Amino acid sequence: MPTMADVARSAGVSVATVSHVLNGTRPVLPHTRQAVLDAVEELGYTTNTLARALVTSRTRSIGLAVSAISNPYFTEILQGVEAAALDAGYSLLLADPHDDPGHERKVVQLLHERRVDGMIVAPSADPRGLLSYLERHDVPAVFLDRLVKAPERDGGPRFDQVCADSAEPTSRLVAHLAGLGHRRIGMVAGLPGLSTTTERIMGYRSGLAFAGLPYDERFLVHGDSESAGAEVAVSALLSQAVPPTALITGNNAMTIGALRALRTHRLSVPDDIALCCFDDFAWADLFSPRLTAIAQPSKDIGARAVRVLLERLAEPDRPARTLRLPCAFVHRTSCGCPSEEGTPS
Repeated sequence: MPTMADVARSAGVSVATVSHVLNGTRPVLPHTRQAVLDAVEELGYTTNTLARALVTSRTRSIGLAVSAISNPYFTEILQGVEAAALDAGYSLLLADPHDDPGHERKVVQLLHERRVDGMIVAPSADPRGLLSYLERHDVPAVFLDRLVKAPERDGGPRFDQVCADSAEPTSRLVAHLAGLGHRRIGMVAGLPGLSTTTERIMGYRSGLAFAGLPYDERFLVHGDSESAGAEVAVSALLSQAVPPTALITGNNAMTIGALRALRTHRLSVPDDIALCCFDDFAWADLFSPRLTAIAQPSKDIGARAVRVLLERLAEPDRPARTLRLPCAFVHRTSCGCPSEEGTPS
């Protein structure tokens, strides 16, 4: 197999220059970089990842721990993470904690034992074991989608976090439905303990207050972020003596469960009840009616998390930060409005 020295001789440069080009450790003149890349292509040189890891103590790999990988939202996040990692020359190791704190702790340890350079984690509702492990072993990590109250270091946050805004977009859904004349607006919230659940409930309540509507605890139910849970919760909501005339679901999985419950109760959307959802679907405009939704920048969330992690690896002592990315309101017809062809705003 060709070696790095062979590439250096073919390109007419030093072995150190070849290393800088392949590892991105120092800027190299464009024509020199191209000469190295041409030599790599011509000779068929491939990096000895194991040898490089032994020398640099880096594996150029990232661990990703996210639950519900079958969920389209997390699938798009995964695509963003993978593309950004590959672009930076990193491989990806994937694990599913199943939103179980004990299993979460185990998969994070397994990823760490594989010597990943850092981790991106969507934490569970009880991340104490996760935080303890990351803190004890000083693992570079970025929390994704769900925020945590992590231990502080040197008077500041210990971990970087990347998520979408949750409260304001939910409040906007409430305001939109109230503007259409609805006075009984229900919400199907996610799993208690998740920051996304807490913030979307805050947005729901603030939206009601802004619209001059009272908060009625009977109209807030938990679908536990799952389709089956939402189906049960919505059925209970619809069985009330005076049910809501409009409904907001807290994520795309719960939207599916809500639609099943509405069908069971023979209710038509939006003629009998209006529906808006947090999370957009790639096929949301194929539903009948087409779903009015909050679209999260899922791929961008994944890509940003990778970039933040790489910045952390390059500067371990830099202050931790939390990035909140804006969402888009996608106006369709399930809210009861005339079609605007899925206009985001």
